[in-house]
Amino acid sequence: MGAQLIARLSSERGTTLIETAIACGLLLVVTVGLLGMAALATAFTENHGHLEARTTEYAQDKMEQLLAIAYTDAGTNTVVFPAVGTGGTGLAVGGGIDTSAPVAGYVDWLAYDGTLLGGGATPPTDWFYQRVWEITNPSSGIKQITVTSTVRNSVARSILPRSTVVALKAAQF
Repeated sequence: MGAQLIARLSSERGTTLIETAIACGLLLVVTVGLLGMAALATAFTENHGHLEARTTEYAQDKMEQLLAIAYTDAGTNTVVFPAVGTGGTGLAVGGGIDTSAPVAGYVDWLAYDGTLLGGGATPPTDWFYQRVWEITNPSSGIKQITVTSTVRNSVARSILPRSTVVALKAAQF
């Protein structure tokens, strides 16, 4: 009996249809399990690797534009690029970083490709990125500039990527 079993096991006759079906079933179960992981990885990469990086870049761009303005400037229009000397708020104290309640003069909108669409508290129909900023005066001779950038929507409707950048500007500059 033992010799027959060993001969049968060492036989090279191939696999049966049942063994092949079981192997395909196991492969299918593993593949379906990995599909969920692939979808999660794709959403995470798009939201945090791409969209969040862009919000940070756009917040930094706005911060650089604001820091280039003189400390006492209260009229430069910064919702256009390049900024023009009149028609805006410059570094006047005001604004806000609540993206759900943007303050005119302290908000601008960007298209999906980063093209500036202008300012105003009412968003244009084709906006994808929103930047809001706030200028405060925490102490004499110092202004704190806070810029928050966010997106309109994200992949898999998860938490919207957003970035906030803060800088101080002294009266000497």
